[in-house]
Amino acid sequence: MPEITIVHYIIICAAVFVAGFVDAIAGGGGLITLPAYLITGLPSHYVLGTNKLGSAMGTVVSTAEYIKDGFVNWKSGIFCILFTFAGAFIGSNLALLIPDRIFKIIMIVLLPVIAVYVFTHKKIENTNPPFSPRKTLILCILCSFFVGIYDGFYGPGTGTFLILLLTGLCRLTLNQTAGTTKIINLTSDLTSLAVFVWNGKIIWTLGLIAGIFSIAGNYIGAKTFVKNGTKIARPIVIIVLSALFVKILVEWLID
Repeated sequence: MPEITIVHYIIICAAVFVAGFVDAIAGGGGLITLPAYLITGLPSHYVLGTNKLGSAMGTVVSTAEYIKDGFVNWKSGIFCILFTFAGAFIGSNLALLIPDRIFKIIMIVLLPVIAVYVFTHKKIENTNPPFSPRKTLILCILCSFFVGIYDGFYGPGTGTFLILLLTGLCRLTLNQTAGTTKIINLTSDLTSLAVFVWNGKIIWTLGLIAGIFSIAGNYIGAKTFVKNGTKIARPIVIIVLSALFVKILVEWLID
């Protein structure tokens, strides 16, 4: 088990609070938390596992807020949960086997595509007519499965990718997307957490304390979304994607 100091707590807890706020509105909180953990020098697999603990705690709170405010469609949500579970189980087990450099290569390929999509669309909201319920469900299930794999495998940007996929590919409204994104994210977090717990890759004290800060950030973020979601979500998505791309690119070039 790695040795933890007060510096670890200060850096990680501050970052996790900000990440929780961002994650509740537009996703991508892992962009902030993973670098914070890695800066402290903790081993990568402990970083992934401990980060999932704090992230899951915060996501529980923000998801509860979205459910309470009626943003979750349970008819399709149940299927999304089941397929996210399968994807996240596969992804998190792969994460224990695959080197960090592979993560960076994957992100370098994906991020420019996502960035182009965001910058060429003035609005996140779907303006196209909705698909039939059957087609919408199939597309949501596919997104849940593959994003579940990614979130279990690595994670940063998961919520942002979901927002873009569910509005652009599945043609959901922003409000529908918000609820579906949160239940998918929570499912993948809990599934991945279980895998890392099983493999002994959790620093419990650090993860639990960080989780309290994540809860606070997620709660404030979820409340902000309910009041000003459309105006706030798009700029945060763009900022998260841009920062994530720069971070991964710099690390890849340094290596």
